[in-house]
Amino acid sequence: MKSFSITNGLITVRVSDYGAKILSFVTPTRSGGQRDIVLGFNTDEEWQTQEPYFNAVIGRYAGRIRDARFTLDGHTYSLTPNNGPNGLHGGVHAFNTKLWDVVARTSASIRLHLYSPDGDEGYPGGLHVFVTYSVTAPDTDTETGRTLGFGGLLIEYEAMSDAPTVVNFTQHTYFNLAGEGSGDVRAHELSIAADRFAPADDNTCPTGQLLPVDGTPMDFRRAVRLGDRWDLPFFAPWRGIDSAWLLNYGITERPNATLSVSDLTLDLYTDMQALIVYSGNFVEKHPGKSGTLYDERHAVCLEAQNLPAAPNYPDFPSSVLRPGELYNRRTLYVLR
Repeated sequence: MKSFSITNGLITVRVSDYGAKILSFVTPTRSGGQRDIVLGFNTDEEWQTQEPYFNAVIGRYAGRIRDARFTLDGHTYSLTPNNGPNGLHGGVHAFNTKLWDVVARTSASIRLHLYSPDGDEGYPGGLHVFVTYSVTAPDTDTETGRTLGFGGLLIEYEAMSDAPTVVNFTQHTYFNLAGEGSGDVRAHELSIAADRFAPADDNTCPTGQLLPVDGTPMDFRRAVRLGDRWDLPFFAPWRGIDSAWLLNYGITERPNATLSVSDLTLDLYTDMQALIVYSGNFVEKHPGKSGTLYDERHAVCLEAQNLPAAPNYPDFPSSVLRPGELYNRRTLYVLR
């Protein structure tokens, strides 16, 4: 397990070749000083045995696939069930457990590659996957030189398959904008540019519906304090927020979601179709990087991806990747 740092001079991100995980994400704040805004661990052993999805690239398929099976071109594929009857985050030995190859690197970017063979966790097709992390330049006022934003982290996904398959990648970063080890994220405010959401059953698997957010606890079109929402009965089956929204638009000048605390704001831009928000409802009690005991709801994940369970539901946006096609998606986190 090796780690590599990339920086724009203000933001520094440390990335591992194990699971393509983000080990640390250090940024300035508007109040001065710097802080690490992602949860994590100090040792290789902890990264490999504790909280397997912490800050990892998830694949082949992020989220749940109902009953761990799907049908493509008339053939039914059985996956590894690892979340009750469902397949979760690509299976038991998924992308978050693999050593990736570093194929290119600069001071501000790193590109990693993974080959997933035909039949890997039950998925068809030999799949080449590339993930590139790039720290983007700070945003400055051209007249005064004043820093308007600290820059951000751009994540680019590419994939090619030699047979029809389904793919859905995301970065499972556990954010705490007040700083890792600072406690729960109830004071974080979140807004999401989404008019529809995907209802889920008690196992957090989408039911195949898409419903309007109007008049429901899923309406985050205006900023909502997480602590004012996650204990509502609506979220009780999942012990907090673990929900999927269909985003209104791709990458534009407007963010798809915004997360903020008093002195730091994160804007998410993506051309992914959906956003899953997870409020760390099942984080186990164990020491993190700073020695503080992590617990439930000490972070929030903003997982830009396709809708979970989409291979089972024709009304969901397609997740099919065919030979000769290039899967190419981007997610950008901007700090200000």
